[in-house]
Amino acid sequence: MSVFAYTYTDLLLETTPESDIWGEWEVERVYEDLRTRFSKGENTRSQLQKLLADCCTSTPQYLLVRRLEELGDSLEEVRSRMLELQSLGITLVAIEQGYNSSENTLNSRLELINLIQNLQYQQRSRRIRQAHARKRLEIAPPPGKVPYGYKRGQSKYIVDRTTAPVVKDFFENFLLYGSLRGAVQYLAKKYHKKISVTTGKRWLTNPVYRGDTAYKNGEIISNTHAPIITKEEAAQVDRLLRRNSRLPSRSASAPRSLAGLVICKQCQSPMTITRVTTRKKDKEYLYLRPISCPQKPKCGAISYSEVLEKTIAVVCRDLPQAVAGINSPETEIVKHNLSDEISRHQQILAQIPELVDTGILDVETAKLRAYKLRTEISALQAKFATLPPVNLSSVAQAISIPQFWFDLSESERRFYLREFIRQIEILRQDTNWKVGIVLIF
Repeated sequence: MSVFAYTYTDLLLETTPESDIWGEWEVERVYEDLRTRFSKGENTRSQLQKLLADCCTSTPQYLLVRRLEELGDSLEEVRSRMLELQSLGITLVAIEQGYNSSENTLNSRLELINLIQNLQYQQRSRRIRQAHARKRLEIAPPPGKVPYGYKRGQSKYIVDRTTAPVVKDFFENFLLYGSLRGAVQYLAKKYHKKISVTTGKRWLTNPVYRGDTAYKNGEIISNTHAPIITKEEAAQVDRLLRRNSRLPSRSASAPRSLAGLVICKQCQSPMTITRVTTRKKDKEYLYLRPISCPQKPKCGAISYSEVLEKTIAVVCRDLPQAVAGINSPETEIVKHNLSDEISRHQQILAQIPELVDTGILDVETAKLRAYKLRTEISALQAKFATLPPVNLSSVAQAISIPQFWFDLSESERRFYLREFIRQIEILRQDTNWKVGIVLIF
């Protein structure tokens, strides 16, 4: 049994298929066409023409394709080539669509009609995606609504001077207090700009505000337009979001610095902050008590201020040593390797114009290569941004002084505690107790 296979790959939209896509079929010959030139209307399928010529001299029993639309750019082209294969007595199999031309039942004919109708939609969709892909190669913004704070320029986003300050202030408030809900409420109060918490989170994670362009396929190109926040601020935003994701949703914006961090080690229950006041007196007392303690008798409440003082003492004692372990030679090696890899990609990118001038690369291939290099650089930079900042040791030394903590407001103290602490554990010993901390590193 002789089996041929044919694939057509548009490099603007997809990568070349793997050799094992044919499954259990034992393929004798594979013909592959690559669309490598991206000007409109250009379509060369030299391998398909060779396949049809070879079928006349050495006719296979089966021809495998992934999808019927790979046989042409129009419905008429696909129909013509299907008829040509049929006249040669070749069975056409579209493996991703479950089509087999040897089946001549009513159901198979109905399936073919549905496939042809779907083919028209797929080809129209492909033309639209090709147009969008050509714009990606030009590093043009994607279609759709422009993010708040920007307006659309001829080939890139332009900062909107009337709305960008609102976005900038939103980011600064979040960086200062680490509270998404608080930043949303701040916008509503100061600018009468009402957005949902979900919208606020989209702002915080939107690459556009960082000067990058993100496309629907998930690829990101760095430094395509003027940013509203710096790369360092963006890295801090990401750290704060990762930190807040470990907390209960309401605790992330709670006014007290220990909210969402404390757990009773004995009963494994999270501890909530309760407020007690005396009648006709302004003074209030804060306590930490387990939310759902299964013990009998239940674990008792503990003074909030005492837990805070002991937590600060433990942080000042343990944090410098923990940070020293982070900035280890292994971490520095990773940073160095990533920096070298980014530099290497940038050097290759800088050589592309010269390769075009000397004729080694044509313009379209050069655009595709440059695009892929830019996406790889963006991915490496994102990986580099997740590493600990270089000034972490100096920060740890500064905040290991107890007075530093007591000079802060509760919201500022909340920011720093959550930056370094994953969990605070209350370790009970008969009538006594002590504090243990689990650092993020």
